[in-house]
Amino acid sequence: MKKIAAADVFFTPEYREQIEKTAAECGYSVDFYPDGHLPPERAAEYEIVYGCCLPGELKAAANLKWFCCSFAGVDIYMDESIYPHPGVLLSNSSGAYGITIAEHIIMVTLMLLRRMPEFEKVVRERGWLRTLPMRSICGSSITILGTGDIGTNFAVRAKALGAKAVRGVRRTQKAGDPAYDAMYTFAELDSVLPKTEILVMALPGTPETHHILSRERIALLPEGAYVVNVGRGSAIDQEALMEALNGGHLAGAALDVMVPEPLPKDHPLWDTKNLLLTPHISGNMSLGITCDRDVALFCEDLKNFASGKKLKRFVDRSLGY
Repeated sequence: MKKIAAADVFFTPEYREQIEKTAAECGYSVDFYPDGHLPPERAAEYEIVYGCCLPGELKAAANLKWFCCSFAGVDIYMDESIYPHPGVLLSNSSGAYGITIAEHIIMVTLMLLRRMPEFEKVVRERGWLRTLPMRSICGSSITILGTGDIGTNFAVRAKALGAKAVRGVRRTQKAGDPAYDAMYTFAELDSVLPKTEILVMALPGTPETHHILSRERIALLPEGAYVVNVGRGSAIDQEALMEALNGGHLAGAALDVMVPEPLPKDHPLWDTKNLLLTPHISGNMSLGITCDRDVALFCEDLKNFASGKKLKRFVDRSLGY
C-alpha cells in the first residue's frame, strides 16, 4: 500500500482517524510524526507528505509526489532545490485560516481605532483619562491588499461593521466577493492609497510583493491612516513605516509579521510609536475551526490527487502562490 507521512503537532486522535479513513479509501496508509519532523531514514517511503516539516527534510523523500503544507503561506517551500525532483506538487492550506486571521485583524484594528494601547497604559498606571478621541470601522474607507481567503473574510466582517468603502487590490483584475465595493490591480495601488483610512495587508511573500508598501507609497496614505499587516513582513519597508509612525504621519499600525522573525530584543520596532506587535500568532492552530478546516481541506485534495484531478490548493512555485 502507498504511504502518507503526516508530520504536524496538531493531529489529535480524532484528526488521525479522519485522515486514516480518507487515506484508506484512496489506497494509502498513514504514519504520523507528532513532532512535525520527517525522519530522513524513512522519508523515501512516502509518496505524500502532509504537514509542516522543515524544507530541508523533503530532499530525502526520493519518491515524493505531493507535499501538502498545513500552512497557508508557503514561501519557504518555493526553492526547487529542496525537492528530490522537479515533479513534486506543492499545495497549501489556504481556506483554513481566514476566520482566525480575520478576527485578529478586527481585534487589532479596533484596538488602534479605540486607542486601547494608550488606555491600557493609563489604567496600568492607575490613571483615569477619558478624553482620548476615538474612531470607528463604521464609516471608514478600507483598502485590502491581498484578496484571498484571509482578505475576503475580513472584508465581509468590515462591511458588516459598517465600513463606508471596502476596496480590494490584487495581482490581476478579477471579480471579487460582494463585500468589496471595488477591485483594483497592483498597478492601480497608487491611485487607491490616498483614499485609504485603513490599509490591511494579507499578501504572500513573493518577489512581486517585496516592499510593495514602499516609502513612496506610505507617503501616499493620508495623514492619520492605519496599517495592519498579517501577510509577510517583507511586504513593507519597515524603516519607512517606523519613520511615518514616529513622525506622526500614520496614526498607528499593527504588525503580526515582520523582518526578521523572531524580532531581536534591541530592534527599533519595539519602541516605535503607536505600533501594536504580535509574534506571528494571527493564524496558527489556536482555533479548533482552523484545525478542522485544515484537515478537511487535505482530505478533499487527497481524493482529488488519488483520482487524478487537479489539486484545489495547488501552488505554482514559479508564481509563489
